Amino acid sequence: MNAINIISAISVVGVLVSSAALVIVLSFYNGMEKLILSLYSTFAPELRIEPSTGKVFDAKQEIFEQLRVNPVLKSYSEVLEDKVLIQYNNQQFIAQVKGVEPKSLLEADHSDMLYAGDLGIRKDSLNFALIGAQVQANLRIPLQGMDNNIQLFSPRKGTSGNSVNPMDDINVRSISPCGLLQYQQGYDNLIITPLDFAKDLLNEYDKVSAIELYTNDSTAIADLQRSTQKSLGDGFIVKNREQQNPLLYKTVRSEKWIVFFILTVIGIIAIFNIIGSLTMLVIDKKQDMTVLKSLGANNWLIQRIFFYEGIMIAFIGGIIGIGIGFAFCVVQQTYGIIRTGDGANAIMDVYPVDIRALDFLLVFTTVMLVAILVSYIASSLSVREIKSDAIRSAD
Repeated sequence: MNAINIISAISVVGVLVSSAALVIVLSFYNGMEKLILSLYSTFAPELRIEPSTGKVFDAKQEIFEQLRVNPVLKSYSEVLEDKVLIQYNNQQFIAQVKGVEPKSLLEADHSDMLYAGDLGIRKDSLNFALIGAQVQANLRIPLQGMDNNIQLFSPRKGTSGNSVNPMDDINVRSISPCGLLQYQQGYDNLIITPLDFAKDLLNEYDKVSAIELYTNDSTAIADLQRSTQKSLGDGFIVKNREQQNPLLYKTVRSEKWIVFFILTVIGIIAIFNIIGSLTMLVIDKKQDMTVLKSLGANNWLIQRIFFYEGIMIAFIGGIIGIGIGFAFCVVQQTYGIIRTGDGANAIMDVYPVDIRALDFLLVFTTVMLVAILVSYIASSLSVREIKSDAIRSAD
């Protein structure tokens, strides 16, 4: 009897630990996902309009003028982007220039994207730039001082390329940085300038690369995306943040479900302890089963007794495990007991946690489904035991 109780307790603990681990890991991955996507969303607009074909399009159309005055929008900005060569102090670097309407950086709060400096890329009719972390690191450009002008080089469109002096076919413009962007992979080679400056540098005065939109209410993004896409037709693509960088979103989410699958397999192994517990119980209750059989109980009734026993073990272990996992996540979220140890300048000082009710339901459902299958297999042993005893009695 003591052995059966110990094995049953081990089965409960196995289910408890696996359930708690699943809840904790899913919540931690939710926190990491939220952190990574929030860092990306600092640089990415809520909606971005791009041409279906080609790199540029004419934004001076009536439909875009109507969109600009849409009351749902907080910020509307035409954008012109292309690769340029940056030179400073005889050092060169290939970067992505992005021309935006200066007021758009102030209409939608972009302060989170700044590491140092300010967002004023147009001051008293003078043009300034925001530079990415990699640009600054490679060229070592100071943000202040008189000697921080950088030169930007871009091929001049429409030239024959047969000029004696190759520099005649290249546009060269100078600008000073006023701010340094936070490090963000994919944006660290960026240099943000006023739209007029970018048009002059790239020799593209009539067309733009994209239109970036920010809304007053984030809940209106989906409706605005659908209505704008319907109005623009197949000639344009209206992308939300996930569609602007699908690889990032897919990578973050796939890692979470891969880890969930691995832990689920480990949990299934732990739940299989129920088979050992029920097998010992069947062996111990042989005489009781015989008495029930003689009183008129059928095999299915006896099998259900052991089946419910297995379900009860999984249910108790699952509920307690989910409760412990939830309590741990709340403590981590409130007090940050697990820290990264990367110092005060790190992106995160404590491991982030995001508790989602759907994850608790998923873990409980997974545990119970596996437990039902395992309990059914284990309880079927009771019927086999009854049949074996009946055969031996007949002999």
